[in-house]
Amino acid sequence: MSEINRAVKGTGDVLPEDSYKWQLVEGKMLETARLFGFKEIRIPVFEHTEVFLRSVGDTTDVVQKEMYTFDDKGGRSITLRPEFTAGVIRCAIEKGLVNGALPVKAAYVGGCYRYEKPQAGRLREFHQFGVECIGAAEPSADAEVIALAGQVLEALGIEELSLEINSIGCPECRKEYEAALKAYFLSHIDSLCDTCRDRLSRNPMRILDCKSPVCSEIAAKAPVVTDYLCGECRSHFEAVQSHLAAAGIEFKINPHIVRGLDYYTRTVFEFVSGGIGAQSTVCGGGRYDGLISQMGGPNIPSLGFAMGIERIMLLLEAQGTKLPKETDCDLYIAAVDGKAQLTATGLSASLRRDGFKIQTDICGRSLKAQMKFADKINADFSAVIGESELESGKVRLKNMKTGEETETGLNDISEALREAIRSQTLKELEDSVLK
Repeated sequence: MSEINRAVKGTGDVLPEDSYKWQLVEGKMLETARLFGFKEIRIPVFEHTEVFLRSVGDTTDVVQKEMYTFDDKGGRSITLRPEFTAGVIRCAIEKGLVNGALPVKAAYVGGCYRYEKPQAGRLREFHQFGVECIGAAEPSADAEVIALAGQVLEALGIEELSLEINSIGCPECRKEYEAALKAYFLSHIDSLCDTCRDRLSRNPMRILDCKSPVCSEIAAKAPVVTDYLCGECRSHFEAVQSHLAAAGIEFKINPHIVRGLDYYTRTVFEFVSGGIGAQSTVCGGGRYDGLISQMGGPNIPSLGFAMGIERIMLLLEAQGTKLPKETDCDLYIAAVDGKAQLTATGLSASLRRDGFKIQTDICGRSLKAQMKFADKINADFSAVIGESELESGKVRLKNMKTGEETETGLNDISEALREAIRSQTLKELEDSVLK
């Protein structure tokens, strides 16, 4: 197969027979978010590059190695979004949301783009669900956002979940911590990778997030940030823990969580799952109190999280979770000849307006081939229209699972189909209870 007929490396297709899984998962995510007062926001897929340089941080892997950046025809530097937070904050500032009633609670679902080595659950085009809570400073806000993330994952049936939290403090108390980190890593500078040697002078905390096995081993013994928290940050972190406990949410403190983006302050957290053997991070987030002012808006606090939908899908598949699939076709209407097909076309249009999923032949198949196709697409019911049906004005609804048939008038088929579907649903429920 030629290169032009292949998907670009690091991208994936969602086929029609699988798209219902994505719709179910994304729908459950947004539905759960609404329980907490979060409404969907939609932002452009690309922004001025400066939006990400000012927010994500020029010492992060995202900015240094992974962004898809190009000049448009007007000579402007444009970047495909590598994450959502910066774009949501840009929107909130531009549209004046930060000057209105606070907090602003926004949820999103969409694609992001990073140039990194493709692997299971990590693509160059990937999809995220997340939320941003703008204008809430209290520790109760941290707990609420964490609770939302946990409830989404539980609603989806993700197994063996555990919550890990940390505080990385504020810019003031981090100064002492970064000095301690710098001193520690300087003593191991000969063993650090080239990237981390550069980070040492610019942002030593980024070394804690390095994927190199050697750097990771060194970082594991580095000073921990919780030993350097100022009084306010320590009190905030303790209050977050109290609110989590009040909500009945179990957690453990992991002092090594720093997250991969520079805008985080104070609370950071991750949900990990052992549902695919080794633990896997399925959601990460935290507080970013200085980001809005850093991007030119007012000095108001914010926090949020994001979770990768591809990774969620992998987990559900590995767990053997069966997502409920809606019927693709309530009724397949087969036609014997051209005259009958005209009737089938009109009847299909009427039934679709009544809310039914209807299919009929649009490929010129024989009656036998039409019925084979109806079986192949798992139609719940079928009806054949021929000369006798046109003369009598009656048609027989056939249950494709049981073979049972019910006669009804062509003008009454909508009501008859609705009753047949209801009866079939009740029978399936009874059977499931008996089992």
